[in-house]
Amino acid sequence: MIGMIVMNVVKKTQLMLYSLSVFKGILNRSVPKAYCELLSSIEKEPDEFLKAYGNFYSIISERGCSDKFAYSMTEAALFDENCFTRAAAAGKYDALPQNVLKAVKRDCEAIISAAELSADEILCSYKYYNNIKDVADSLPRWESGECAESFKLFDGSLERIAKYYKENGCGMFARYKAFIWRDGDIQPVLHPDRINIDSFTGYEIQREQVVRNTKSFIEGKSCNNCLLYGDKGTGKSSTVKAIANEFCKDGLRIVEIPKERLIDFPVLVDKIASLPMKFIIFIDDLSFQKQDQSYTTLKAVLEGGLAAQPDNALIYATSNRRHIVKESFSDRTDDDINTRDNMQETLSLSDRFGLAVCYSVPTRKEYIEIVFALAEEKGVKLSQKELEAGAERFALARGGRSPRCAKQYVESLFC
Repeated sequence: MIGMIVMNVVKKTQLMLYSLSVFKGILNRSVPKAYCELLSSIEKEPDEFLKAYGNFYSIISERGCSDKFAYSMTEAALFDENCFTRAAAAGKYDALPQNVLKAVKRDCEAIISAAELSADEILCSYKYYNNIKDVADSLPRWESGECAESFKLFDGSLERIAKYYKENGCGMFARYKAFIWRDGDIQPVLHPDRINIDSFTGYEIQREQVVRNTKSFIEGKSCNNCLLYGDKGTGKSSTVKAIANEFCKDGLRIVEIPKERLIDFPVLVDKIASLPMKFIIFIDDLSFQKQDQSYTTLKAVLEGGLAAQPDNALIYATSNRRHIVKESFSDRTDDDINTRDNMQETLSLSDRFGLAVCYSVPTRKEYIEIVFALAEEKGVKLSQKELEAGAERFALARGGRSPRCAKQYVESLFC
């Protein structure tokens, strides 16, 4: 009788998983897919059942979740992108039809029930268990552990789980915070730079301008595309990455697009325009030798083109040149009748960034202050006089002072 009850529970779990509707996408993920195959084999021949069992255990072992299966199962749902998670991330889940919300509750209950099913319950429910008892006793067992964070919040009501999606986004934008445009698609950065905005010394005025602009963007207020320009090694790119890290908890994501792929910009904005998160589209080290298709595309995007950026995106670009396009005296002395018009066209791209922030080479005093701050942070056991002399020698060998040079000098003290 007990075995029959267990079998009924396992069979019900199998049917509930197969009938997932809103969260049906999780069945394409490796762990839930292998789990369903295992459940569907409970009435098959021993070789098929044991093969499915071994395959499932192999997958959860590879994923590092043999001791936290419930987390792995619910994590797949946590990062599933569907009508509910998108609406919840946008704070509008309650606008969905009641029958959809009812289906979401049913799916959540089914996923949690499946995650809590033990290995012994599945083995005992196997149709030919008595025939393989000796083998079954030697099979490895997994541990369920706890569910993923959002599913811990599920109490029959969707309010708390919806709040999680609103704070963290949905789909791959909940799992990852930084992305790059590659091979015609948005791909996650698995190991992003974790630089913290509080780790900077110097350039406070410049950073505050960018921070203030970003806050306005997140809050839906007036904001501008931003060009960070100036000398090399002054922290332009680091500022953008640190700001993305600072505000990721507020739904901000960053997508870097290589400057040579700016012609793909219309495709990129199509992919993010309908998403509930806010995006910084990051173009690093932006410069052009001459006006080309990428130049024209970016210019149109910044102001007035058909492929305009969506309301949920801002462009942040860094460049060593204020006017982005390389200029030469020949540009001003050629035989073109409309030389002035050509010059205006060259300068017009940088003028289309509503906010331009200059990062210039630090003074000697500013450079030494940065060195002192980094040395204290790293626990360097040298006097300020020794640090100052060494930092000056290092800067002289590197051809100039900069925050990057200061960081490299302090790191060289540990080599």
